[in-house]
Amino acid sequence: MITLSERTFRTAIYLDQLNKRVRVDDYSGSLLDVLDKAEQFAEEEKADKLIIRGRREHFTQLLQRGYRYEASIDGYFLGSDCLFFSKFLSDERKACPHWTEEDGIIKNVYHLAEPSKTITPPKEYALKKMDESDAHALSELYSTVFQIYPTPLNNPEYIVKTMQEGTIYYGFVFNGQVVSAASAEVNHFYKNAELTDCATLKEHRKHGLMKILLVQLEQELIQHGIFCAYSIARALSFGMNAVLYQLGYSYRGRLVNNVYIYDKMENMNVWVKDLANTPNIGQ
Repeated sequence: MITLSERTFRTAIYLDQLNKRVRVDDYSGSLLDVLDKAEQFAEEEKADKLIIRGRREHFTQLLQRGYRYEASIDGYFLGSDCLFFSKFLSDERKACPHWTEEDGIIKNVYHLAEPSKTITPPKEYALKKMDESDAHALSELYSTVFQIYPTPLNNPEYIVKTMQEGTIYYGFVFNGQVVSAASAEVNHFYKNAELTDCATLKEHRKHGLMKILLVQLEQELIQHGIFCAYSIARALSFGMNAVLYQLGYSYRGRLVNNVYIYDKMENMNVWVKDLANTPNIGQ
């Protein structure tokens, strides 16, 4: 992350070489000067996608500069909405061969029945708040589930670093092995959290473990005064999108060719939830 402070603006820009993109995570002052700087970085990095987490009041300015609206997060900036705008710097990055299939997944998710209010896994599964001693077991889980992941979760040292920076992990342990896990990456300044790093070994996916983990993370966020929760799920994953829908999250758009995940570059769906107003399953 690069933090810049110049006469007309302040900004935080992430140079994501792994995913061939540049992302503007925050800014104040002159939006146009921020965009000029971000586009300069994108050219230098040979990125093929430029993303900005913009403010709703800058919608028209971003359109005028050639950016395309993709998704939003309600209340991300201390109650003000975040809008994802992107500029594609190659035709290949903009192409979407699975778009209609992903539309079908969202349509089918909306036809799911309401889940029961209580979810109880078999007694062999132990729910645990993960700590640094679990980093190696977590890295093994992520390495098994994902061939490719946009962050180095296959590295225990990276997981420890995220924990020290405030990311919360919960998991289920079965016969001494972590078989399912998820995390909440908390932004204490803007009072929001991304529920992410969701993974369950295939043979353990029939017990609703992920729903329980996400509810547990939500409860901890509420205790810390964090009420804006969001998650960014693989658009091709019916299961993960279904989990978020049934937990009361609302679909807010799709990020095109956003990251390398699972086994290729994929589109990602954005889901949001106001933890202050939405009842939680299992409570």
